[in-house]
Amino acid sequence: MSDQHAATNSANSGTRLGLASTFAMAGAAGIGVANIYYSQPMLAIIQQDLPGKLSGAIPTATQLGYALGLFTLVPLGDLVERRRLIVAQFALLSVVLCFAAIAPNALFLLLASLVIGLLSTVAQQIVPFAAHLASPARRGATVGTVMAGLLTGILLSRTLAGFVAAHAGWREMFWLAVPIALAAAALMGVLLPRSAPEEKMAYGQLLRSIGALWAEFPALRLAALTQAALFAAFSVFWTVLAFRLEEPAFGMGADIAGLFGLLGTVGILAAPIAGRFADKRGPAGAVVLGTAVTLAGWITLGAWGTVIGMMVGVILLDFGMQGALVSNQHIVFSLRPVARARLNTVLMGAMFLGGALGSATSMLAWSNGGWVAVSALGIGFSAAATLLQLKARRQRT
Repeated sequence: MSDQHAATNSANSGTRLGLASTFAMAGAAGIGVANIYYSQPMLAIIQQDLPGKLSGAIPTATQLGYALGLFTLVPLGDLVERRRLIVAQFALLSVVLCFAAIAPNALFLLLASLVIGLLSTVAQQIVPFAAHLASPARRGATVGTVMAGLLTGILLSRTLAGFVAAHAGWREMFWLAVPIALAAAALMGVLLPRSAPEEKMAYGQLLRSIGALWAEFPALRLAALTQAALFAAFSVFWTVLAFRLEEPAFGMGADIAGLFGLLGTVGILAAPIAGRFADKRGPAGAVVLGTAVTLAGWITLGAWGTVIGMMVGVILLDFGMQGALVSNQHIVFSLRPVARARLNTVLMGAMFLGGALGSATSMLAWSNGGWVAVSALGIGFSAAATLLQLKARRQRT
């Protein structure tokens, strides 16, 4: 048996990932997802250089591209050799980042941002591949570590982009992202084993099968609806935070709101902890705990109207939401190993839609009832997730 064939069989059988490869996948996932957040802190500087209404829509275009990629590119992980797909997405991402860096006008940058978002879903190729490569006994811990890397990318991307844009310029940030993406491509090409796909179907059939997976697995529906409600509760807070801090009781600006993002480091800790908990005691209990912690976070935010109260509340929110996500991924990835990429599409797609719902309804709540209405909305979403899990738990027992 050739070395290459042995590696393929090893990957397909779910053998244990080495520590170096796990951390490399975590870093690559963070690098991939970071690209959808670079434009946010640079937006004011971009608008000065490329004035007009279109430049204000650049972050939205990036998010739309990411949503499109979740439903069109991520399922390919079940159909195409995974290492090649991950390397190709990073390579293409580096090319599009070059186009963003040389954008002559806002429309050009808008279109480049759409494709950047599309290709940044490489992060969501890496997470199910890590679950595929991990041994069953270590799957939760492995997914938790990779998710911690992904969360680090989200956290540090805005800080890095803001610093580079302020001291060098927004184009320079896109130029810096090019070799970073190429380095991730090279690293994944060297460290990842080949993993031949087990599905033999046309692309159209692959996409249609996503609906069949939703209908077939109650556990998938439960995980998706729970995570959608939790991310809605999470998005409610972050959407109105800057407005809340501007109130006379606080008198703080957007800079302080940005510092609250540093509390997201708690989410980085939550991911591997939840993964290890899921490995030892089962993921279902960890999801219930995550929903309860999220609900406790919103109760704290509603009842404790100080900066300290907000800090405690956001820590609970972040810990609960991320802990539940890793545990739900553990459940979902175990349902059908050959369909992990499509299962991840359903879970993350539902989560993304929940976040959009939370952002939209939070502004309505803020405009009509202020922080009291926003707190009630956040508690409502968190309670819905908790009740879903408690009902399922009673049915299981």
